[in-house]
Amino acid sequence: MAEGLRYRVRIDAPRPLATLLEQNLDLERFRGNARIDREQLQRMVRVAPAQIRTLVATDGYYSPEVSVRLDEAAAEPQVLIQVQPGEPVRVGDVELELQGFEPPPGQPADRRYDRDALLASWGLPRGAIFRQADWEQAKRALLRQVVQTRYPRAQLTDSQATVDPDTHLALLRVVLDSGPELHFGALRIEGLKRYPPSIVANLNQIKPGDDYSEAALQAFQGRLQDSGYFATVEVSADMSAVLGEQLAAAEATQAKAHAPANAPDAAAAPPTMPALPLLVRVTENKRKNVSAGLGYSTNTGNRASLTYDDLSIFGLRMKSALTLETKKQSAHSDFYYPVTAQGYRDSIGASFERSDILGEITSVAAISGKRAWGTPLLERSLTLEFLSETKTIANVETGSSKSLPLTYGSTWRHLDSLLFPTKGYVINAQLGGALLPILTDEAFVRGYARAVLYHPLGAHNNVILRAEGGALASREKQGVPAVYLFRAGGDQSVRGYAYQQLGIQEGTAITGGRYLATGSAEFQHWFKPAWGAAVFYDAGSAADTLKDLHPKSGYGVGGRWKSPVGPINVDLAYGHAVRKYRLHFSLGFTF
Repeated sequence: MAEGLRYRVRIDAPRPLATLLEQNLDLERFRGNARIDREQLQRMVRVAPAQIRTLVATDGYYSPEVSVRLDEAAAEPQVLIQVQPGEPVRVGDVELELQGFEPPPGQPADRRYDRDALLASWGLPRGAIFRQADWEQAKRALLRQVVQTRYPRAQLTDSQATVDPDTHLALLRVVLDSGPELHFGALRIEGLKRYPPSIVANLNQIKPGDDYSEAALQAFQGRLQDSGYFATVEVSADMSAVLGEQLAAAEATQAKAHAPANAPDAAAAPPTMPALPLLVRVTENKRKNVSAGLGYSTNTGNRASLTYDDLSIFGLRMKSALTLETKKQSAHSDFYYPVTAQGYRDSIGASFERSDILGEITSVAAISGKRAWGTPLLERSLTLEFLSETKTIANVETGSSKSLPLTYGSTWRHLDSLLFPTKGYVINAQLGGALLPILTDEAFVRGYARAVLYHPLGAHNNVILRAEGGALASREKQGVPAVYLFRAGGDQSVRGYAYQQLGIQEGTAITGGRYLATGSAEFQHWFKPAWGAAVFYDAGSAADTLKDLHPKSGYGVGGRWKSPVGPINVDLAYGHAVRKYRLHFSLGFTF
């Protein structure tokens, strides 16, 4: 196959315009094409000035000086392009005409649409450079702001941009028609086979008569998707009801126009638009699911797991799992009630766990009941559980104990992303204990709090600050379940130390203490969108008294990868107190 004419293009223009021309100019796009010959090159050179003027006008420059010259003296022809953009055209007067938006008769003043806020949101103000992309974006944003709530049938009925090259001003005019104000109606559900309609209805926070809102539809769809009952979910408003009513209104208008002059005016008031039926289409998940997995944790060692889920056992969802790790083995089965109309998520469960952590061996059987409620931004829970525990420390059995603690927990999230946070904070706080002499060997009160702060430093850097603290009050520590005592160390605690290595030394074993305090500071630099590196400093410990709470420090470096399932962290940390290096691996972040 014959090779096309080879030539070079040199563009002398301000960098943004040079990039624009390199990406769109025919001389650049067809360079290297096998069909280009000298005659076609000369034709592209002739039409290039007009094409350049059209392209730079989209960036706000309507009076450029353009020179295009073809140098054929060299063995490889060269096209020389010079562009002096001149003064940019800027936005002059902006006329935004809002049609409609009149409140229905009798509507309170506080329910009227905020026209002033809509006008203030216009994205291309007077004095801004008039770029075609910004002009289109400003119109889309204005329309989008309206159709998202109350007026989903809004339309841009006219838009004009009049450019005066002599004054370097663009006069803008936009006409936006609101269309009818719409409200949600009754709930309609399609696709249910095994589950009752209450599974969907109890997750619906949209009431008949509420203003149309895309955000409300998306939130409802998210709650249904997170419920676990459905493979696919589609939540929408049935616009066909509005289309039918608009046709009827048009016919009524035509009939009125042709009616006799003395006929009674039956359409003196504008027709009331019908409520939009709230339509939910679902595809149910398969009822039963079995899965198995293998893994490794730098905290608890090798892992093998087997899970079994059933979405309908006596009307409840069941999730069960058997997990075998080097340092910990557990089995649990939890039953989840459908979400109530008030938004409560109730569950009951039973579990057994055996752990062997640094010489302390515990076996705990538990039965629990939990009520959770709230949103991803503020989650709350109340948990009552009965625990029966057997403990062995340094190969000496220290006896068994039982406890009936009640714990209240809250989690506050304010993040720019739940999967890859770079800005915001998360706070988790718990307060509980076993105070009544019922199925309890030792009464206690326990408080715990953990906070993580994410703060960006420019486009490629982040700082992550973490702190946690806890305290337990009881007459005796013996009899308090080990899970309610405190230790530190490990991937999500103080790096540079083994999992729960920082605690109370009892012979050759490490046990939990009454108090906990840890802190961490980490700096991340992302040299590619998905790849980054980090340096960090951690400190903390656990003790039985505040005066013995001497922090142990760990510091090091790490790698970061934004995987499809969350951030993967690999850290090499040096534990200053033990004078050893330790490798840590973790996926995601806690709570």
